[in-house]
Amino acid sequence: MTSISKELREELSRHFVIQPITLEEHQKSNDGTIKNAVKLFDGNVVESVLIPTDSRTTACVSSQVGCSLDCKFCATSRLKRMRNLTAAEIVDQVSLIDQQSKRDFNHPLSNIVYMGMGEPLLNFNNVVDSVKKITTPHPNGLGMSPRRITVSTSGIPKMIEKLADENLRVGLALSLHSAIEEKRNKIMPFSEKFPLEDILDSLRYWYDKTGSRITIEYIIWKDINDTKEDMNALVRFCQRVPVKVNLIEYNSIGDPEFQQAPPEITDAYIAALERHNIIVNVRRSRGKDIDAACGQLANKNKLTVN
Repeated sequence: MTSISKELREELSRHFVIQPITLEEHQKSNDGTIKNAVKLFDGNVVESVLIPTDSRTTACVSSQVGCSLDCKFCATSRLKRMRNLTAAEIVDQVSLIDQQSKRDFNHPLSNIVYMGMGEPLLNFNNVVDSVKKITTPHPNGLGMSPRRITVSTSGIPKMIEKLADENLRVGLALSLHSAIEEKRNKIMPFSEKFPLEDILDSLRYWYDKTGSRITIEYIIWKDINDTKEDMNALVRFCQRVPVKVNLIEYNSIGDPEFQQAPPEITDAYIAALERHNIIVNVRRSRGKDIDAACGQLANKNKLTVN
């Protein structure tokens, strides 16, 4: 900045640093989904995704480099957690995708989901700060409505309650995948520390505090959670707290243990939930051909770039 004095420039250099993200690479899927490899100031790389539909564009942003958890079906969980992202790095991902949305789809970003790499509630302060920055009106923030933001968690009860206390007015999604304790612990081993009863208590606390219905994210796998017992367990879980259910198409990460259940099993789940007046939707995955779909973000061949 040559418009300010040399002394002031030197003072700024001593006390401040700018560490922007850079778009290292991006891929575009046949369905229009864009996956970004975002390089951070320290050489680490995270991925974020722009998901377009006819009526909106959604940003799926990362909150950690790697992941702290060990969900067996998720490619990101196989990466070592290197560090948490700062609030600025999260906001920068959103700003980047907003620019892509305007350029490629002729309208600004409409929705944000914290469903990329990492467990958002294990980077609590930075995630909360990023939401506040994103929802602060222009020119100091991005001016987005909190109602268009969803924070997804694998289920950490104390942090769900803490998020409710923040009164951010965002949505909450829980990755459940089984309402049978023993089965969920096999799919998501970390969950042994967080029993389903504790999670239910935290979801009720969330609803009482915010009045916002929770979204249950649920993948159905062949020979893992495809029985009537599994369906009935999910129904019982959903009857205990106001929720809606998203049945998510599985995206292979090359592990033969996890295979997509056939369509008739999904239909049976839908019928079981609807019989009990539980809202259910089927979410078709986007960006599978470029490994940009749910559970596929793994920075293939480039966890760090020097």
